[in-house]
Amino acid sequence: MNRPIAKKRMGIWMGITLVAGMSFLAVIFWGAPSHAATAREIDVSVDVALENFEKEVKGGKEFLQNAKGVLVFPKVIKAGVGVGGEYGEGVLRIGGKTVDYYNTASASIGFQLGAQAKTVILVFVQEAALKKFRGSSGWEVGVDGSVALINLGAGGSIDTTKINEPIVGFVFGQKGLMYNLTLEGSKFTKLDKKK
Repeated sequence: MNRPIAKKRMGIWMGITLVAGMSFLAVIFWGAPSHAATAREIDVSVDVALENFEKEVKGGKEFLQNAKGVLVFPKVIKAGVGVGGEYGEGVLRIGGKTVDYYNTASASIGFQLGAQAKTVILVFVQEAALKKFRGSSGWEVGVDGSVALINLGAGGSIDTTKINEPIVGFVFGQKGLMYNLTLEGSKFTKLDKKK
């Protein structure tokens, strides 16, 4: 095949994929506010996510009780057609009580097709990290701070003696704790939700 024609076809195909992906994401994410969950719905989903965390992770309940704050996104949807993105709504709890509502969003480029859901839990181990997070207008992983994703030890338990990071994260899929992931580029923004 003629090289210039092949290049042109490839460019057209990439353009179509990009437009389709952006349209798909626009429907999911810009349509989200009209179908956004209420504060009550988010709180109930967070309760369930935390119960599941405590069941799956030995020592999880005690670990959360000692946290300075816990940011929970019970359902983060990742979707894409060529261009991908994630979106979810959740809460920040301090002392077991909801203090603020947040959303998380990120985008990615590369081959992807379809959708999947996951639960994201960020645990603020140090007060200074929590204060910095709450003082920001939009906090981004890798820019405003880092999150150490936790792999569980033997028997699915947390070894708290080895956790010395200011913020640690847990990501769960349908089959439990997910490995080899990154939250790099995820942005968290406070929402104005009425209870």
